[in-house]
Amino acid sequence: MINFAFFGTDQFATAVLDELFSLGVVPTLIVTTPDKPQGRKMTLTPPPVKMWAKTKNIPFIQPVSLKTEPEILLAEPAYELALVASYGKILPQALLDLPRLGFVNIHPSLIPKYRGATPLEASILSGDTETGVTLMQVDAEMDHGPILAQEKFPLTDQDYFALRDQTAMLGAQMFARILPDFVAGKIRAVAQDHTLATFTTKIKKTDGVIDLTGDPIQNYRKIRAYADWPGTYFFVEKDSKKMRILIKKAHLENGQLILDRVLPEGKKEMGWSNFQK
Repeated sequence: MINFAFFGTDQFATAVLDELFSLGVVPTLIVTTPDKPQGRKMTLTPPPVKMWAKTKNIPFIQPVSLKTEPEILLAEPAYELALVASYGKILPQALLDLPRLGFVNIHPSLIPKYRGATPLEASILSGDTETGVTLMQVDAEMDHGPILAQEKFPLTDQDYFALRDQTAMLGAQMFARILPDFVAGKIRAVAQDHTLATFTTKIKKTDGVIDLTGDPIQNYRKIRAYADWPGTYFFVEKDSKKMRILIKKAHLENGQLILDRVLPEGKKEMGWSNFQK
């Protein structure tokens, strides 16, 4: 088996690792980001990929910067290849040049469409009827490198979590499938048509606000797209107080948005009909 390193951080990356592990394609080294303060108490929290690496007893590192002596990361042993899946940091050219076969990225969109950090959300918000996964070689620009493989599938009613796991699993399967031929130099990378490139935008917490009088179809897309973060919510006046209501579950019925489960501020999750009583 080829000696390769894996760069990743979040739950998408751990889903990729889960599938690779089940296929017997296991990285020798995992590179992830440093622990970060999270929550109201700002508790120092490890990234999901670090926890995955610890449970599987795979060596991992958490470099603060990739610009300082990048050769240290991949020096011993000599890694032939690096796989990237939702790492979250720019990879400097000095690092990209180290592995003999370079870096391969798993990107959950049909590149060159939806370059950037939020392709899953963008595909749901746009109402696309199909999406997919792209394996590409990594170059110095964001999601710009030539394509090694690409597969499509229907986008129907998936929310962010379902689409995240589906694309992660498919991406891992694609990587495992092409790996022997890629190592043997039998796969020809195809340059992207950069004139067709579209770019995703950074999501803000305020993007989750929903106007229930607005377009029900677009509201439903937002509920599905923002299921992880920032969530979708609206405000109501109850008992002379303004209360934020987080939407936990909803569906479309005859073209209308139906709320099923909500989480009122300061309360437990409940049915929307129970909250209205």
